Amino acid sequence: MTRSAADGPARICVTNAKGGTGKTTIAINVAGALNDRGRDVLFVDLDPQGNATEGLGLVDAYDAEPPTLFDALTGDPSLLSELVVEHEEMDVVPSSIDMLQAEHELTIADLIARVRTQNREIDPETLASFAINVSPSMVSGSHALDTLDRALATISGYDYVIIDSPPFYGKLTDTGVFAAQHIIVPALTEATSERAIELLMDQMAAMERQTGVSVEMLGVVANRVETTAEDETMLEWFNMAFPERPVWEVRKRVALQRAFSAGRSVFAADENCDMAAVFEEIAAEFDRTFGYTEVTA
Repeated sequence: MTRSAADGPARICVTNAKGGTGKTTIAINVAGALNDRGRDVLFVDLDPQGNATEGLGLVDAYDAEPPTLFDALTGDPSLLSELVVEHEEMDVVPSSIDMLQAEHELTIADLIARVRTQNREIDPETLASFAINVSPSMVSGSHALDTLDRALATISGYDYVIIDSPPFYGKLTDTGVFAAQHIIVPALTEATSERAIELLMDQMAAMERQTGVSVEMLGVVANRVETTAEDETMLEWFNMAFPERPVWEVRKRVALQRAFSAGRSVFAADENCDMAAVFEEIAAEFDRTFGYTEVTA
């Protein structure tokens, strides 16, 4: 490999605020494909609904007692290492029911950052009184979207971090994108996806302006593709909208859902799924992008 341990893991956020795109299934199978290539993967389920946690067979972890991912994001980032759960294909930071409060907490944290930097006559401690964990001491910059980034910085030993974001816009999604600064976008081949992707790009641009980071789009995963005129039209639109980025086509397969129900990717499930080749292609492209030059599996 040309990439060294000093470079740290490549981080990728799988994101689309439009629900029902199969985002979590894509994220799990991308992580499974990377594992199949011999990469050490940490999967972070940032979605308060915990769909990836369930889809990796870790339902009990969702209801675990604190500390949880919520506490690492809104309190002590070093807690993240205590939350990692082993899975046969990857390590996982599961979501939890506590994450339902994360958007509220991160919004307060961001308000604390804003009143400090904009010299408003508001006491940050007053804002913190409305929070569960957040305090002014955990907010040091002009924004508070770096909480996952700081938490991930306390963990080593991985080639990739795959982040499954929530299916909505907000501070929690921005926190995942900020930590990764690389995204892939799952989208259905239907007309509503055009508007959803345009809104996502607007959201990414707004986050870049607020934080000063640059977010790189790695590609679009056209999911549940069928052989209709609408599908063909949308595939053309994806390629036109992102001419310098790959558009991977994942066709609808029952095997993907069966693997999800079994708590695995298709690479670990007892399945013979032709779509595995698409995820293999995605993983190979990521290896090229991030400088991993050898397959070690």
